[in-house]
Amino acid sequence: MSVTVYGIVNCDTVKKARAHLATQGVDYTFHDFKKQGVPADELDRWIAAVGWQALVNRSGTTWRKLPDETRAAVVDAASARRLMLDQASVIKRPVVDWGGGRITVGFDAAAWEHAAG
Repeated sequence: MSVTVYGIVNCDTVKKARAHLATQGVDYTFHDFKKQGVPADELDRWIAAVGWQALVNRSGTTWRKLPDETRAAVVDAASARRLMLDQASVIKRPVVDWGGGRITVGFDAAAWEHAAG
C-alpha cells in the first residue's frame, strides 16, 4: 500500500496524524504544501473523491483572513480549486491518499483505521 500524506509540516493536526501513522507502523510519503506546492492533478482527484466543500477549511485562520469578496467568490469546485492552488493553507489538513482511490481529509483515528484496512 502506497500512502501519501499532504499537508504542512508545522500544522498541529498534521503532526498528530503523522505521529499516529508512525505508531501504527504505516509507511508513508509526506508532501509539504509549503515546499512542494499543491499538485493540481492530485487536487482534481481529491475534489472528485471528497468534494470541494470538504477540502476548503472555512474555520481556519487563512480563510478568516481572506477578504470578504474572496470568500464570497468560492461557490463551486472551479472557484475553490483556484483558491486552493493559490492559498495552500486554506486546504483542510491532512489530505491522505491511501491508494486505490481512497482519500481522507483531516485526522480521525477511527476513520483512518478503516481507510488503511
